[in-house]
Amino acid sequence: MNVEPTEKLNRRHIGRNVQRVRMYFGVKQEALAADLGISQPEVSKIEQQDEIEEGLLSQIADVLGVSPEVIRDFDAEKAIYNINNIRDNTFEQGSTSIAQFEQKDTTIAPQINPLEKVVELYERLLQSEREKIELLKNK
Repeated sequence: MNVEPTEKLNRRHIGRNVQRVRMYFGVKQEALAADLGISQPEVSKIEQQDEIEEGLLSQIADVLGVSPEVIRDFDAEKAIYNINNIRDNTFEQGSTSIAQFEQKDTTIAPQINPLEKVVELYERLLQSEREKIELLKNK
């Protein structure tokens, strides 16, 4: 009886988790690369790796505004479950308040306020564009 395939299934693919978290926040590879000071093809290679060095994972997590554990332990099924729960409760109760989402039981997976993340990412993008404009003016 070979145990190896089971062990391989239970291991997390950290690069794929980076990709999923990045895509969840709507961050393109180019933007992540710019924030990390590397090229877009390097980000693509990172996302194909099973394991990522801890220092690099911490840098990526900082750029995405999450902890390294969120990336390392990311579980698509739990994320989908939480999204469906939020959506179902919103439509059932006629709720539009993000604050109500934060009161839900978070024992399954940590809740991320998507509105805060969108604002944060927009502010970083805006700052990046301002820096580009300054660089172009100084040329």
